Amino acid sequence: MHSTLEKAHGRIERRTIWVSSELKGYVDFPYAEQFFFVERKIYYMNGKESEETAYGITSLRKEEASAERLLELNRGHWEIENRIHYVRDVTFDEDRSQIRKGNGPHIMASLRNLVIGIFRILGFKYIPEAIRYFTMRLEAAFQVLGI
Repeated sequence: MHSTLEKAHGRIERRTIWVSSELKGYVDFPYAEQFFFVERKIYYMNGKESEETAYGITSLRKEEASAERLLELNRGHWEIENRIHYVRDVTFDEDRSQIRKGNGPHIMASLRNLVIGIFRILGFKYIPEAIRYFTMRLEAAFQVLGI
């Protein structure tokens, strides 16, 4: 068992993971090594609470991934959603795009990913901040692009 406690975004969040390899051999699931469940309790500042439980199976052996590491991996599962998809949805308002035919949507998504990647390489943590920065400094944007 491993537990973490974080305070951010107007809430306190406790994540606890329980891990076992006792079911190995009893479950017909290829490469199953460890079984776990993660309990997530959220305490909001307005007094409300919520709780959710997720179950998982991993091919990582106990020696490869402790309970702490599995909880980190579980938490990192949302990193792609938060770092790419959320930015595309919110900052670039991708869902309201009028480009819907042929290869257009795929090309625009690729361009948005490229821009996000360049901003991250340049050290920007917040993409809207990077957009504001380069909007006010077009010469710097052209310099980054090698133009």
